Amino acid sequence: MLGGAQVRRIIELKAAGQTVSGIARQLDLSRNTVKKYLRDPGLPQPKSRRKKGSKLDSHIPYLTGRIEQGVLSAVVLFREVQERGYNGQYTVVKDFVRPFRRTHVSASRVTTRFETDPGEQAQVDFGRYSYINLEGQTRSIWAFVMVLGWSRALYVEFIRKADTASFIRCHLNAFAYFGGMTQTILYDNTKQVVLERDEAGQPVWNPQFLDFSLRLGFAIRLCRPYRPRTKGKVESGVGYVEKNFWLGAKFVDDADLNRQARHWLDHVANVRTHGTTREKPCERLVVERPAFRPLPSLESLSVFVREPRKVGWDGFVSYGGNFYGVPWRYAGQTVDVQANNLEVQVFSGSTRIAVHPRSAQRGARFLVEAQYDGLPVPGDDAPRRRALLASQTEGLPEMEVEQRSLAEYDALVAVGTTATLEEVLATVFREEEA
Repeated sequence: MLGGAQVRRIIELKAAGQTVSGIARQLDLSRNTVKKYLRDPGLPQPKSRRKKGSKLDSHIPYLTGRIEQGVLSAVVLFREVQERGYNGQYTVVKDFVRPFRRTHVSASRVTTRFETDPGEQAQVDFGRYSYINLEGQTRSIWAFVMVLGWSRALYVEFIRKADTASFIRCHLNAFAYFGGMTQTILYDNTKQVVLERDEAGQPVWNPQFLDFSLRLGFAIRLCRPYRPRTKGKVESGVGYVEKNFWLGAKFVDDADLNRQARHWLDHVANVRTHGTTREKPCERLVVERPAFRPLPSLESLSVFVREPRKVGWDGFVSYGGNFYGVPWRYAGQTVDVQANNLEVQVFSGSTRIAVHPRSAQRGARFLVEAQYDGLPVPGDDAPRRRALLASQTEGLPEMEVEQRSLAEYDALVAVGTTATLEEVLATVFREEEA
């Protein structure tokens, strides 16, 4: 087969008036060859080469399935196929994923990037992610994300309830993780920070969160309404959490999820080379940390990490869709609940009265040791029952106590009764109040 240059020369010589025999002599070709290419002057097509096998071939079904699930991060997919035995290059995975990705650029989305000094600003936002639990039900969970403006250090914590109390606890956990707090924190117009805007467009602050910020000493900054991209660093952080962590996460409960998130922060997110700064956030955090504002003492912050709850007449406190037991003598009283991802603590004043493991399910019920010890049985002798109640509640400021001799209790014997536990407690406390 002749090359493209020879074919072109045959055509050019023929156009110049040369005969077939003259062209054949000049190019040292046979007359039949010249006639062939004059009849069909198309350029020769290159021979198709057999495609070599790729190390990625055996992983393509897995990658295709993950892409159908919405995972389009080449970094995440590369990490996952490495765990499945792939020992090829990242660029091969990146080239495979590229056709599935689409980028749309709009002038309305273009924003100016503002850089801040060390310790000057952090940005906070929520992400909300859905998953299917073991029962096949679709559930969702919130991700609290804080990004430091200068170092780009990232903190993430997953919570079930995005209320103000949880929002504040996440701040405290983030401050503890970073080793201090910035002078200002930037938010969008979330209800945990600003309830609404008045007729003049001024924010009406959430009083609980405003008190928190004033007590700790950081300033609140808000994005322009309907312009959340003003806090682009944390917007990028929320997207990074979703694409690089969440889409590959498999967990058994909330505590397990947050343990995995902390490991990811320490071994992936904050040790990578950041695309903007070209430095590792963990290394820049070391430089930024001296510029932080120090945290107040834990004692002064206890008001923000505890929530008031009323104890039911059955001796349980409802919290997070579950029920946590306390000693029966606190029934009907208001106590404080302090919870983290691992445990739930219940306080009466400064005294801790119960500790339970935190349940990731809903509807669970936890007893405290000796929860119903000394519970009186309803009978006809109300004064004696009041005396027993007084002895069990001695020292509690919420109740008036009446001291009686222990000898008076000898005659009080537990007898069979059809009354429920809740009825017993309700009867005892009603008579005490009377």
